[in-house]
Amino acid sequence: MHRTQARHVTVEAHREAVRQLLAPLRTADRIQRLPLLAALGRGLAADILAPLDLPPFANSQMDGFALRSADVPDAGAELRVVAPVPAGTAPAALAPGAAAPIMTGAMMPPGADAVVPIELAVPDSFPAPNQPATVRLPAAPAGTFVRGTGSDIRRGELALAAGTCLGPGQLGLLAALGFTEVPAYRALKVLLVTTGDEVVEPGTPLGAGKIYDSNATLLESSMRQAGLDVTRTGIATDRPDELAAVLRRHSPDVDLIVTTGGVSEGAYEVVRQAMEGHDVQFLAVAMQPGGPQGIGTFDGVPVLGFPGNPVSCLVSFEMFLRPVLGALFGSPAPRPAVRARLAEALTSPQGKHQIRRGTLQPDGTVRLEGGAGSHLVSALARSNALVHVPEGIAALAGGAEVEVWML
Repeated sequence: MHRTQARHVTVEAHREAVRQLLAPLRTADRIQRLPLLAALGRGLAADILAPLDLPPFANSQMDGFALRSADVPDAGAELRVVAPVPAGTAPAALAPGAAAPIMTGAMMPPGADAVVPIELAVPDSFPAPNQPATVRLPAAPAGTFVRGTGSDIRRGELALAAGTCLGPGQLGLLAALGFTEVPAYRALKVLLVTTGDEVVEPGTPLGAGKIYDSNATLLESSMRQAGLDVTRTGIATDRPDELAAVLRRHSPDVDLIVTTGGVSEGAYEVVRQAMEGHDVQFLAVAMQPGGPQGIGTFDGVPVLGFPGNPVSCLVSFEMFLRPVLGALFGSPAPRPAVRARLAEALTSPQGKHQIRRGTLQPDGTVRLEGGAGSHLVSALARSNALVHVPEGIAALAGGAEVEVWML
């Protein structure tokens, strides 16, 4: 049986409820070993320790001459040029009084402890191979332009922690450490259902009282961008029995059900009616937009019911589902949160956490896009950030500092 909760719960409390609902999905059988590129955007499922030093040997940071720092006084010295050291070779030991032409990334010869860049040498060019030559070099303290063994990461150190979102940088590190595959969480399978007799598919005739369905595209694209495997049904009518049949047909094959619309207090709220007999709670979150929310299980499958207005359903995804997925499974990565100054004043409902759409500008100010209405899709399309006005703040002046999440 579904339950209705009259009082408002906080954003933080509802996010925690969503976390608890989805936490049982983080099981060992959801972990799979993937080739590195196939793991792009996934969450790392186990700590990764470095199996070797990186770099694995001391190497030159510059094209130049490898030398023994003790051979060159402060005034500089003339040194005998020996065989060059190209990258990828194991050089011979460097004798006292000698300098070896060395390429960037090449292994330092045993005995050498510094590199002088080619442009500081006299002459400032490498001699012809196998020709006797000398070079005058300035003093270079030990370690100059040398990348030490393990200066990036030491063998046995934590390279990546479980829960890390695997982007290009993380995958590049794994490749540098010699890995070809990585343990990652399998993408969650989500059933996305939009509801409403007033909603029609884009591309069909728009009759009186009808609107095109933007929620499905808005949410599916957000979910896919967040790494979810989305199954999207057609638009469900406002008949509860038909919606229940759709959910029952797909629920055995998915990890999560997300619906949009039909969760408010009205007389024809189809999601509420379809959830009769199931452990689903409908409540009001102290948030604008996106206050009405549903949460629970349908035939044992986790269910989240988002409001029907486009901005409300997107804000619900960004405030609740996206951050919980990141916290539990390492994917997607958190939205970058920055501080910015309001370009204009705003008002906010007392007792609610308001989320406004905005554009963060180069001067560090954020310009609000559109009003507070949950139907303003064009304002959302112009925005690159969500502007947060915490509960308890009724008004802010232009220039006030706020937290924004970059979209």
